[in-house]
Amino acid sequence: MTLSEHPVPAAFARPVLVRDGVYEHLRRAVLDGEIVPGERIGEVELGERLGVSRTPIREAIMRLTQDGLLVAEANKGVRVRTVTAQEARDTYIVREELDGLAAALAAAAHTADDARTLRDALAAVNASQSQDYRQQTRLDLAFHRAMAGAARNAALGDLARDLEQRVALIKHQTRTYNAHPDTAAQHAAILKAVLDRDAAAAREAARLHVRTFGALVMQDLGAAG
Repeated sequence: MTLSEHPVPAAFARPVLVRDGVYEHLRRAVLDGEIVPGERIGEVELGERLGVSRTPIREAIMRLTQDGLLVAEANKGVRVRTVTAQEARDTYIVREELDGLAAALAAAAHTADDARTLRDALAAVNASQSQDYRQQTRLDLAFHRAMAGAARNAALGDLARDLEQRVALIKHQTRTYNAHPDTAAQHAAILKAVLDRDAAAAREAARLHVRTFGALVMQDLGAAG
């Protein structure tokens, strides 16, 4: 019997596109800082704003909770997760290694299209308005995402996506220095080394960048605590 002749099991259900759309919308809102760490999410209000029922809202919230972006508390509802100082420290330790690896791999593997994407991404960061914190964060993360893409390594790309979520929460919680004077110079050093196909220099430039801003994040979280 061919697949076309085989009856579809009764339990099969087609994907619910509304559910997926709500998930992506809400995920993007958290990563872009439109909903900040600690802010509560009301199912009714969100459903009314998006024009959907509460079912896809609940499904999206469940997925985002599993992703680690939201947290549900008994009798308190759902909120965007806040990050502890220890989690931030752990995240930046891993980010230093992963970003260094991404830059080194990108130096060896990037294509001409990757090079254009990286140049455009960095130009967008440099042209962004320093007073627009959310835009600065979104564009900064996009540059690092482009670098991970230029590494041409699927496993690293998956890890980088998860790490980006953690970093986004930290950035929106601390509002740490996207427009810091060292940012432009360090980004430029990373990109130059990658485009020069100097893997060792690219790795060290990326690691230095993460160490610099990891230290600033820890200062902020220490002061906040």
